[in-house]
Amino acid sequence: MAYRPSPARAPGTLLREARPLKALFNQAQRLAQLQRLVESQLQPAAREHCRVATWREGTLTLVVTDGHWATRLRYQQKRLQRQLQQLDAFVNLNRILFKVQPVATTPRPPSHVIDISDKSAETIQATAQGISDPNLRAALERLASHRKSKKDNS
Repeated sequence: MAYRPSPARAPGTLLREARPLKALFNQAQRLAQLQRLVESQLQPAAREHCRVATWREGTLTLVVTDGHWATRLRYQQKRLQRQLQQLDAFVNLNRILFKVQPVATTPRPPSHVIDISDKSAETIQATAQGISDPNLRAALERLASHRKSKKDNS
């Protein structure tokens, strides 16, 4: 018996028909709408540092990029809560929680050490001498300076 995969369906169809995806899509849309409402009440500088994480049972949880912004927002918590309670979506807002979650940065790959042979360095240096463009000449001279030391060649 051979396995026969189900036919491919368009992404829009999957989002409308597949129950788990539909629920996930609706939750994402709900969070995006709540995010817009919260941003409308935040100071412009704080908007990029604050994201809605959950809105459940009268508690709004906001994820903040660092402790500095969490502290600033905690000082403004009462005002923010009053303003949000005036909006229909947050009418039964009881409290706001701030969680600090630093922005994930991708680690930089280790820098590569460029080592070229003496012969290659001499060739690049000779080429640089014939170049009239000062920027290109300087770049070639920097490249030629990466020659291996005499100890490494033996």
